[in-house]
Amino acid sequence: MTTDTSAASAAAAAAAPAPTGTAATAQRILRVGPVNPQVARTLDEEFDALVLPSDPAERAAFLAEQAGGIRIAVCSGRVGVDTELMRSLPDLEAIINFGVGYDATDVAQAAERGIPLSNTPDVLNDCVADTALALYLDTLRQVSAADRFVRAGRWAAGEGFPLTARASGRTVGILGLGRIGTAIAQRLGAFGCRIHYHNRSERPESGYTYHRTVRELAEAVDVLVVAASGGPDSVGIVGAAELAALGPQGHLVNIARGTVVDEDALVAALTEGTIAGAGLDVYEREPQVPEALFGLENVVLLPHVGSGTRETRADMAELVLSNLRRYLADGTLLTPIS
Repeated sequence: MTTDTSAASAAAAAAAPAPTGTAATAQRILRVGPVNPQVARTLDEEFDALVLPSDPAERAAFLAEQAGGIRIAVCSGRVGVDTELMRSLPDLEAIINFGVGYDATDVAQAAERGIPLSNTPDVLNDCVADTALALYLDTLRQVSAADRFVRAGRWAAGEGFPLTARASGRTVGILGLGRIGTAIAQRLGAFGCRIHYHNRSERPESGYTYHRTVRELAEAVDVLVVAASGGPDSVGIVGAAELAALGPQGHLVNIARGTVVDEDALVAALTEGTIAGAGLDVYEREPQVPEALFGLENVVLLPHVGSGTRETRADMAELVLSNLRRYLADGTLLTPIS
């Protein structure tokens, strides 16, 4: 999957060489926030892109002078082009997003103004699904906790590590059976797991068991894997009631967006034993992680590294730049968000 998309991106890039010098300056491209180093370097060297200051006072002065004529914004999924910034860019034509998630961008305003938005789908499916599987295994078998146990000398001192939960043959719920959710389900199928799911719409062709609500899904499974898209429609859809339905032997894995799970309810569920454990790669207020989780042995904490491999980040960077070149060439995007 990654190879095909990368090949298409490379072909598009070759067909539409980047402008340089004064022609590039005329394109008026704005980099918003930190982006992938390869993307940042190309924006600077080939496109002479402007960079939005992070300091509020400097940003205001910059926008007062430079906002007019900026056609394209390039951003990461974590930063995005928010409501205020978008309103400050009267001539904005397109937003090119590094990452599959785009909930930090005001999508409603973009749609109202006819501003297309692209993301980087498919190229990161496998690595994010691999991360979900790693969290699944670590959460149930407590691999990280066992590592700490050995390093602390507790095994050598004669102490026995507690028994853990079997990982194979479980009933697993996938919340969001999109590209990434499907890749996760396929991996878990190899472990003999029975797959249930909740999605915005039923997918009978998947062969998996569908549930109409998140709570019904949580009640039916041993492990709930969150792979739903971020955005206002999915904020807090896993709350206290859904965690209670998952139960004291249930586990949660979240590789989607921290906002999809009510973080306060999750902390309470983990500290009070409402659920057995959790594996988390995302959080509500990144990079801040609830301090109450640090001392819990039944929680695995990752620093939002789902797609964080050299290969995938290179593919994502290539797709971002190919979207940019395509838009400059003919006003279309390779991977627009429909």
